[in-house]
Amino acid sequence: MAKMMKVDTSQAPPLEAAVAVRDDHDLLNPGTPFNPGWVEDIHINASAVERRTDSLKNRRSLKKDWQAAWLLRAVSCMDLTTLSGDDTPGRVKRLCSKARNPVRQDILKALGAQSLGLTTGAVCVYHSMVETAVTALKGSGIPVAAVSTAFPACMAPLETRLAEIRASVAAGAMEIDIVITRHFVLTQNWRALYDEVCAYRKACGKAHMKTIISTGQLATMNNVAKASMVCMMAGADFIKTSTGMEAVNATLPVSLVMIRMIRRYRELTEFKVGFKPAGGVSSARDSLNYLVLIKEELGDKWLGPELFRFGASSLLGDIERQLEHFVTGHYSASHRHPIA
Repeated sequence: MAKMMKVDTSQAPPLEAAVAVRDDHDLLNPGTPFNPGWVEDIHINASAVERRTDSLKNRRSLKKDWQAAWLLRAVSCMDLTTLSGDDTPGRVKRLCSKARNPVRQDILKALGAQSLGLTTGAVCVYHSMVETAVTALKGSGIPVAAVSTAFPACMAPLETRLAEIRASVAAGAMEIDIVITRHFVLTQNWRALYDEVCAYRKACGKAHMKTIISTGQLATMNNVAKASMVCMMAGADFIKTSTGMEAVNATLPVSLVMIRMIRRYRELTEFKVGFKPAGGVSSARDSLNYLVLIKEELGDKWLGPELFRFGASSLLGDIERQLEHFVTGHYSASHRHPIA
Protein backbone atom coordinates (compact mmCIF):
# COMPACT_ATOMS: atom_id res chain seq x y z
CA MET A 1 0.00 0.00 0.00
CA ALA A 2 1.42 3.37 -1.01
CA LYS A 3 1.83 5.81 1.84
CA MET A 4 1.23 9.55 1.60
CA MET A 5 4.41 11.60 1.35
CA LYS A 6 5.13 15.21 0.57
CA VAL A 7 7.83 15.65 -2.05
CA ASP A 8 10.60 18.02 -0.94
CA THR A 9 11.19 20.53 -3.73
CA SER A 10 13.77 22.60 -1.84
CA GLN A 11 16.51 21.81 -4.36
CA ALA A 12 14.40 22.71 -7.40
CA PRO A 13 12.42 25.82 -8.37
CA PRO A 14 8.71 25.40 -7.51
CA LEU A 15 6.91 23.32 -10.11
CA GLU A 16 3.91 25.64 -9.81
CA ALA A 17 6.00 28.47 -11.26
CA ALA A 18 6.87 26.44 -14.33
CA VAL A 19 3.25 25.46 -14.90
CA ALA A 20 2.00 29.04 -14.53
CA VAL A 21 4.51 30.57 -16.93
CA ARG A 22 3.40 28.33 -19.79
CA ASP A 23 0.56 30.72 -20.63
CA ASP A 24 3.06 33.43 -21.66
CA HIS A 25 3.68 32.60 -25.31
CA ASP A 26 4.32 36.15 -26.49
CA LEU A 27 8.03 36.53 -25.78
CA LEU A 28 9.86 35.85 -29.06
CA ASN A 29 13.56 36.17 -29.83
CA PRO A 30 13.81 39.28 -32.04
CA GLY A 31 17.15 38.13 -33.45
CA THR A 32 19.99 40.43 -34.51
CA PRO A 33 21.59 41.53 -37.78
CA PHE A 34 24.04 38.95 -39.10
CA ASN A 35 27.38 39.43 -37.31
CA PRO A 36 30.16 37.22 -38.77
CA GLY A 37 32.48 38.26 -35.94
CA TRP A 38 30.32 36.45 -33.39
CA VAL A 39 30.78 33.27 -35.42
CA GLU A 40 34.48 33.63 -36.19
CA ASP A 41 35.28 34.12 -32.51
CA ILE A 42 33.96 30.66 -31.58
CA HIS A 43 36.52 27.95 -30.81
CA ILE A 44 35.53 24.80 -28.91
CA ASN A 45 37.94 22.67 -26.86
CA ALA A 46 36.34 19.25 -27.39
CA SER A 47 38.49 17.54 -24.74
CA ALA A 48 37.44 20.08 -22.11
CA VAL A 49 33.81 19.59 -23.08
CA GLU A 50 34.12 15.83 -22.59
CA ARG A 51 35.81 16.27 -19.20
CA ARG A 52 33.08 18.63 -18.01
CA THR A 53 30.22 16.31 -18.93
CA ASP A 54 32.00 13.20 -17.60
CA SER A 55 32.49 14.92 -14.25
CA LEU A 56 28.82 15.84 -14.17
CA LYS A 57 27.68 12.23 -14.48
CA ASN A 58 30.15 11.04 -11.83
CA ARG A 59 29.72 13.89 -9.35
CA ARG A 60 26.07 14.82 -9.00
CA SER A 61 23.38 12.63 -7.49
CA LEU A 62 19.79 13.41 -6.55
CA LYS A 63 18.20 11.11 -3.96
CA LYS A 64 14.81 10.33 -2.45
CA ASP A 65 12.40 13.30 -2.18
CA TRP A 66 14.65 15.56 -4.22
CA GLN A 67 14.91 13.03 -7.03
CA ALA A 68 11.12 12.67 -7.16
CA ALA A 69 10.69 16.45 -7.29
CA TRP A 70 13.17 16.77 -10.15
CA LEU A 71 11.49 13.95 -12.05
CA LEU A 72 8.16 15.78 -11.79
CA ARG A 73 9.97 18.82 -13.14
CA ALA A 74 11.25 16.75 -16.06
CA VAL A 75 7.69 15.69 -16.89
CA SER A 76 6.59 19.34 -17.08
CA CYS A 77 9.38 19.99 -19.61
CA MET A 78 8.51 17.22 -22.08
CA ASP A 79 7.39 17.63 -25.66
CA LEU A 80 5.42 14.39 -25.75
CA THR A 81 6.00 13.23 -29.31
CA THR A 82 4.73 10.88 -31.97
CA LEU A 83 6.37 11.09 -35.41
CA SER A 84 5.63 7.79 -37.08
CA GLY A 85 4.48 6.98 -40.57
CA ASP A 86 1.61 4.97 -39.09
CA ASP A 87 0.29 7.73 -36.80
CA THR A 88 -3.50 7.82 -36.64
CA PRO A 89 -5.95 10.33 -35.13
CA GLY A 90 -6.67 7.77 -32.41
CA ARG A 91 -3.00 7.50 -31.44
CA VAL A 92 -2.64 11.29 -31.33
CA LYS A 93 -5.76 11.64 -29.17
CA ARG A 94 -4.38 9.08 -26.71
CA LEU A 95 -1.08 10.96 -26.62
CA CYS A 96 -2.92 14.20 -25.87
CA SER A 97 -4.85 12.50 -23.08
CA LYS A 98 -1.55 11.37 -21.57
CA ALA A 99 -0.15 14.90 -21.93
CA ARG A 100 -3.06 16.19 -19.83
CA ASN A 101 -2.46 13.51 -17.17
CA PRO A 102 1.15 12.39 -17.58
CA VAL A 103 1.52 10.66 -14.21
CA ARG A 104 -1.09 8.33 -12.73
CA GLN A 105 -3.29 10.04 -10.17
CA ASP A 106 -2.63 7.43 -7.46
CA ILE A 107 1.11 8.15 -7.75
CA LEU A 108 0.58 11.92 -7.58
CA LYS A 109 -1.70 11.50 -4.56
CA ALA A 110 0.91 9.40 -2.76
CA LEU A 111 3.49 12.10 -3.50
CA GLY A 112 1.22 14.87 -2.25
CA ALA A 113 1.50 16.44 -5.70
CA GLN A 114 -2.03 16.09 -7.06
CA SER A 115 -2.69 19.85 -6.74
CA LEU A 116 0.16 20.83 -9.09
CA GLY A 117 -1.91 20.58 -12.26
CA LEU A 118 0.97 18.68 -13.83
CA THR A 119 0.99 18.38 -17.63
CA THR A 120 3.68 17.95 -20.24
CA GLY A 121 5.20 21.02 -21.88
CA ALA A 122 3.70 20.35 -25.32
CA VAL A 123 2.56 17.66 -27.74
CA CYS A 124 4.65 17.36 -30.92
CA VAL A 125 3.20 15.90 -34.14
CA TYR A 126 3.41 16.04 -37.92
CA HIS A 127 1.44 18.77 -39.70
CA SER A 128 -1.35 16.40 -40.75
CA MET A 129 -2.15 15.74 -37.07
CA VAL A 130 -2.05 19.34 -35.83
CA GLU A 131 -5.81 19.94 -35.97
CA THR A 132 -6.49 16.63 -34.21
CA ALA A 133 -4.07 17.53 -31.42
CA VAL A 134 -5.35 21.10 -31.07
CA THR A 135 -8.91 19.81 -30.67
CA ALA A 136 -7.88 17.14 -28.17
CA LEU A 137 -5.93 19.65 -26.05
CA LYS A 138 -8.55 22.41 -26.09
CA GLY A 139 -8.79 24.12 -22.71
CA SER A 140 -5.67 22.46 -21.31
CA GLY A 141 -3.18 25.25 -22.03
CA ILE A 142 -0.83 22.67 -23.55
CA PRO A 143 0.58 23.96 -26.87
CA VAL A 144 0.82 21.85 -30.01
CA ALA A 145 4.23 21.77 -31.69
CA ALA A 146 4.48 20.79 -35.36
CA VAL A 147 7.62 19.49 -37.03
CA SER A 148 8.04 21.30 -40.31
CA THR A 149 10.32 22.32 -43.20
CA ALA A 150 10.39 18.85 -44.80
CA PHE A 151 11.33 17.21 -41.49
CA PRO A 152 13.66 15.41 -40.98
CA ALA A 153 15.90 15.86 -44.05
CA CYS A 154 15.01 19.45 -45.09
CA MET A 155 15.42 18.59 -48.77
CA ALA A 156 12.24 20.15 -50.20
CA PRO A 157 12.25 23.52 -52.05
CA LEU A 158 12.35 26.51 -49.70
CA GLU A 159 8.88 27.76 -50.68
CA THR A 160 7.42 24.32 -49.90
CA ARG A 161 9.03 24.39 -46.47
CA LEU A 162 7.73 27.89 -45.77
CA ALA A 163 4.23 26.94 -46.90
CA GLU A 164 4.28 24.00 -44.48
CA ILE A 165 5.13 26.33 -41.59
CA ARG A 166 2.31 28.71 -42.50
CA ALA A 167 -0.17 25.84 -42.81
CA SER A 168 0.74 24.45 -39.38
CA VAL A 169 0.40 27.88 -37.75
CA ALA A 170 -2.98 28.36 -39.45
CA ALA A 171 -4.07 24.95 -38.11
CA GLY A 172 -3.33 26.04 -34.54
CA ALA A 173 0.27 25.04 -33.84
CA MET A 174 1.78 27.42 -31.29
CA GLU A 175 5.30 26.05 -31.79
CA ILE A 176 7.14 25.04 -34.95
CA ASP A 177 10.14 22.70 -34.87
CA ILE A 178 12.11 23.51 -38.02
CA VAL A 179 15.21 21.83 -39.43
CA ILE A 180 18.16 23.55 -41.07
CA THR A 181 19.95 22.79 -44.32
CA ARG A 182 23.00 20.91 -43.03
CA HIS A 183 25.21 21.59 -46.03
CA PHE A 184 25.19 25.30 -45.17
CA VAL A 185 26.99 24.35 -41.97
CA LEU A 186 29.31 21.79 -43.56
CA THR A 187 30.41 24.33 -46.19
CA GLN A 188 30.64 27.16 -43.64
CA ASN A 189 28.03 29.22 -45.53
CA TRP A 190 26.83 31.03 -42.43
CA ARG A 191 25.08 33.83 -44.28
CA ALA A 192 22.94 31.33 -46.21
CA LEU A 193 22.03 29.58 -42.95
CA TYR A 194 21.12 32.92 -41.36
CA ASP A 195 18.91 33.91 -44.31
CA GLU A 196 17.16 30.53 -44.30
CA VAL A 197 16.33 30.68 -40.59
CA CYS A 198 15.21 34.31 -40.91
CA ALA A 199 12.75 33.19 -43.60
CA TYR A 200 11.50 30.45 -41.26
CA ARG A 201 11.15 33.01 -38.46
CA LYS A 202 9.00 35.27 -40.62
CA ALA A 203 6.76 32.37 -41.69
CA CYS A 204 6.26 31.33 -38.04
CA GLY A 205 4.67 34.68 -37.16
CA LYS A 206 3.74 34.61 -33.48
CA ALA A 207 4.45 30.90 -33.09
CA HIS A 208 7.59 29.95 -31.19
CA MET A 209 10.32 28.56 -33.45
CA LYS A 210 12.45 25.66 -32.22
CA THR A 211 15.42 25.22 -34.55
CA ILE A 212 16.83 21.71 -35.01
CA ILE A 213 20.50 21.79 -36.01
CA SER A 214 20.99 17.99 -36.28
CA THR A 215 24.20 17.88 -34.28
CA GLY A 216 25.02 14.29 -35.25
CA GLN A 217 25.43 15.36 -38.88
CA LEU A 218 27.55 18.51 -38.35
CA ALA A 219 30.95 16.78 -38.04
CA THR A 220 32.60 18.97 -35.37
CA MET A 221 31.86 20.72 -32.08
CA ASN A 222 32.88 24.01 -33.70
CA ASN A 223 30.19 23.52 -36.32
CA VAL A 224 27.62 22.77 -33.62
CA ALA A 225 28.54 25.95 -31.74
CA LYS A 226 28.61 28.19 -34.80
CA ALA A 227 25.32 26.85 -36.17
CA SER A 228 23.73 27.46 -32.77
CA MET A 229 24.88 31.07 -32.70
CA VAL A 230 23.77 31.79 -36.27
CA CYS A 231 20.32 30.32 -35.65
CA MET A 232 19.87 32.46 -32.54
CA MET A 233 20.94 35.56 -34.45
CA ALA A 234 18.26 34.69 -37.01
CA GLY A 235 15.52 34.56 -34.37
CA ALA A 236 15.36 30.99 -33.01
CA ASP A 237 13.39 30.87 -29.74
CA PHE A 238 14.86 27.44 -28.95
CA ILE A 239 17.81 25.55 -30.35
CA LYS A 240 17.33 21.79 -30.50
CA THR A 241 19.92 19.05 -30.89
CA SER A 242 18.32 16.57 -33.26
CA THR A 243 15.34 15.29 -35.16
CA GLY A 244 15.61 12.05 -33.20
CA MET A 245 16.13 10.20 -36.47
CA GLU A 246 19.87 10.64 -36.99
CA ALA A 247 22.39 7.92 -36.18
CA VAL A 248 23.64 10.12 -33.29
CA ASN A 249 21.16 12.36 -31.49
CA ALA A 250 21.32 14.26 -28.20
CA THR A 251 24.45 13.80 -26.08
CA LEU A 252 25.65 15.68 -23.03
CA PRO A 253 28.79 17.03 -24.81
CA VAL A 254 26.94 18.60 -27.74
CA SER A 255 24.30 19.83 -25.33
CA LEU A 256 26.95 21.58 -23.24
CA VAL A 257 28.32 23.29 -26.35
CA MET A 258 24.84 24.52 -27.32
CA ILE A 259 24.06 25.64 -23.76
CA ARG A 260 27.29 27.65 -23.64
CA MET A 261 26.25 29.35 -26.89
CA ILE A 262 22.89 30.22 -25.32
CA ARG A 263 24.75 31.76 -22.41
CA ARG A 264 26.98 33.70 -24.78
CA TYR A 265 23.99 34.95 -26.77
CA ARG A 266 22.39 36.13 -23.53
CA GLU A 267 25.59 38.04 -22.69
CA LEU A 268 25.62 39.67 -26.14
CA THR A 269 21.91 40.49 -26.46
CA GLU A 270 20.34 40.15 -22.97
CA PHE A 271 17.82 37.74 -24.51
CA LYS A 272 17.12 34.22 -23.24
CA VAL A 273 16.87 31.37 -25.78
CA GLY A 274 15.58 27.92 -24.85
CA PHE A 275 17.20 24.52 -25.29
CA LYS A 276 15.74 21.15 -26.33
CA PRO A 277 17.69 17.87 -26.36
CA ALA A 278 15.90 15.29 -28.50
CA GLY A 279 16.63 11.70 -29.44
CA GLY A 280 18.32 9.26 -27.10
CA VAL A 281 16.98 10.79 -23.86
CA SER A 282 14.99 7.78 -22.73
CA SER A 283 15.69 7.16 -19.04
CA ALA A 284 14.88 9.02 -15.84
CA ARG A 285 18.60 9.15 -15.03
CA ASP A 286 19.29 10.83 -18.40
CA SER A 287 16.68 13.49 -17.67
CA LEU A 288 18.25 14.30 -14.30
CA ASN A 289 21.69 14.70 -15.89
CA TYR A 290 20.28 17.23 -18.36
CA LEU A 291 18.39 19.15 -15.68
CA VAL A 292 21.49 19.41 -13.49
CA LEU A 293 23.54 20.56 -16.51
CA ILE A 294 20.97 23.26 -17.25
CA LYS A 295 20.88 24.42 -13.62
CA GLU A 296 24.65 24.65 -13.34
CA GLU A 297 25.27 26.31 -16.71
CA LEU A 298 22.24 28.58 -17.16
CA GLY A 299 20.50 28.80 -13.79
CA ASP A 300 17.03 28.24 -12.41
CA LYS A 301 15.28 30.49 -14.96
CA TRP A 302 15.86 27.80 -17.61
CA LEU A 303 14.35 25.01 -15.48
CA GLY A 304 10.84 25.26 -16.85
CA PRO A 305 8.99 24.51 -20.10
CA GLU A 306 9.24 28.10 -21.34
CA LEU A 307 13.03 27.65 -21.78
CA PHE A 308 13.74 23.93 -21.59
CA ARG A 309 12.14 20.90 -23.24
CA PHE A 310 12.89 17.24 -23.76
CA GLY A 311 11.96 15.69 -27.07
CA ALA A 312 10.40 12.58 -25.56
CA SER A 313 8.44 9.49 -26.44
CA SER A 314 9.65 6.63 -24.19
CA LEU A 315 11.08 8.90 -21.45
CA LEU A 316 7.74 9.47 -19.73
CA GLY A 317 7.16 5.76 -19.19
CA ASP A 318 10.48 5.34 -17.36
CA ILE A 319 9.94 8.43 -15.19
CA GLU A 320 6.48 7.25 -14.16
CA ARG A 321 7.93 3.84 -13.32
CA GLN A 322 10.65 5.44 -11.16
CA LEU A 323 8.07 7.57 -9.35
CA GLU A 324 6.02 4.48 -8.56
CA HIS A 325 9.16 2.83 -7.18
CA PHE A 326 9.73 5.89 -4.99
CA VAL A 327 6.18 5.55 -3.62
CA THR A 328 5.95 1.76 -3.19
CA GLY A 329 9.55 0.56 -3.00
CA HIS A 330 8.92 -1.84 -5.88
CA TYR A 331 9.51 -1.67 -9.62
CA SER A 332 6.50 -2.46 -11.77
CA ALA A 333 6.46 -3.83 -15.28
CA SER A 334 7.04 -1.21 -17.96
CA HIS A 335 3.73 -2.00 -19.65
CA ARG A 336 1.91 -0.59 -16.60
CA HIS A 337 3.15 2.87 -17.62
CA PRO A 338 2.23 3.43 -21.26
CA ILE A 339 3.05 6.84 -22.67
CA ALA A 340 -0.42 7.08 -24.21
